[in-house]
Amino acid sequence: MILSNVELHRALDSGRLVIDPEPKPRFLAEGEYCPFDTHSVDLRLGDDIVIPEKGSFAWNLTDTEHLAATIARNSRKLKISRDQPFPLNPQQFILATTLERVELPMDHDPCLAARIEGKSSRARCGVLVHFTAPTVHPGWMGRLTLEMINLGPAPFVLVPGMSIAQLIVEEVRGRPVENPSDYQNQIAPEGNP
Repeated sequence: MILSNVELHRALDSGRLVIDPEPKPRFLAEGEYCPFDTHSVDLRLGDDIVIPEKGSFAWNLTDTEHLAATIARNSRKLKISRDQPFPLNPQQFILATTLERVELPMDHDPCLAARIEGKSSRARCGVLVHFTAPTVHPGWMGRLTLEMINLGPAPFVLVPGMSIAQLIVEEVRGRPVENPSDYQNQIAPEGNP
């Protein structure tokens, strides 16, 4: 069952869902932007960008090195700001993170899982935001990495704090057995090696 905006508020109040900082305001007021849609909540872009570099390496996921270390070694890191936004050029791929830290504690019954999805307004510009592996598993803690590519005809300006993706939260039937992600508690877009 997908949680409505009212149920998202209840989940935040009870601690079944943690989004820090919590998106505000919870309800639409005239002239204000509200991050809570009928069944999703918008998340914002953080200030860390990782740009994989072209090179002589190849991605080999059967290698014993942790993927985050491979990405870090073959990428350039940037810190963006309102004064220094990042123009995501056509055909350019980057990794970024959400500003918000998300937690889906497993000590609630039923516990929650989520999906992070792109937003239509970004897609209409040709920008795909988090276009694979949208699942946020029960027990997750950390910022969410966003895989982003610009398939549009013009640069797309990325500014930290801008609404960039949406989180759709669902109840999980049955109590899962813990299986923490390799990226648990990540703070960097490439993960923590």
